[in-house]
Amino acid sequence: MTEAPASLFLVMAACCALGLLVPDLVRRVPEPAPEPGELLPKETYAAVAARPGLAAKAALAAALAGAVIGAVVGPQWPLLYLVPLVPICVALAVIDWRTRLLPTTVIAPTYVLTVVLVLAAAALTGDVDALLRAGWGWLIAGGSFFLLWFVHPSGLGYGDVRLSGILGIALGYLGWGELLVGLYAGFLLGGVGGGVLSLLRVVERRAFPFGPFMLVGALAGIAVGEPVLRSLVEG
Repeated sequence: MTEAPASLFLVMAACCALGLLVPDLVRRVPEPAPEPGELLPKETYAAVAARPGLAAKAALAAALAGAVIGAVVGPQWPLLYLVPLVPICVALAVIDWRTRLLPTTVIAPTYVLTVVLVLAAAALTGDVDALLRAGWGWLIAGGSFFLLWFVHPSGLGYGDVRLSGILGIALGYLGWGELLVGLYAGFLLGGVGGGVLSLLRVVERRAFPFGPFMLVGALAGIAVGEPVLRSLVEG
């Protein structure tokens, strides 16, 4: 077995195993206080965690994400922060899809974890350019989403703003193509996918969760960001 297939299998296996922990992570999220004037209570996190087959579905989703990351990144130090992010992002996608919320109690420690592990990866590799790019990724992604939220707060939740900063750091460290394509893909998938799902009455047109589309877009950025940007630059 060559090094690349071996690393791909290991990343898939690690992400799959961590994906099995998603229901427990969701179950441990504290319930938020009810919103003033809230007519219908949201689905509780305990109820989300108890949904049939969640562990298997989360493990499969995490394994597929791990396959993409393992195939593209290979046995490189960015796996230090990408692998732990996979199950957390799967859990966030599940929570947002079921409750229309991205809880700060998950986002905040994930921010800290991502920053610490990105700094560790940069220290181990000595790649100052990647670290600076991660900082720019945070500014570009977080700043763009904050501006959108500030201009039209009813169209974007602040949890999406917080999540964008994490994705900006993670994608920016990998490269400009991963960052720019990942962000654009999130908006594209959210616009087109959300429109289609609302037409099919799967989600409400004015209240569909944007977090899952952001996360799938980020994965698309990892998968094809570098070649897409290179083809655009080279014409």
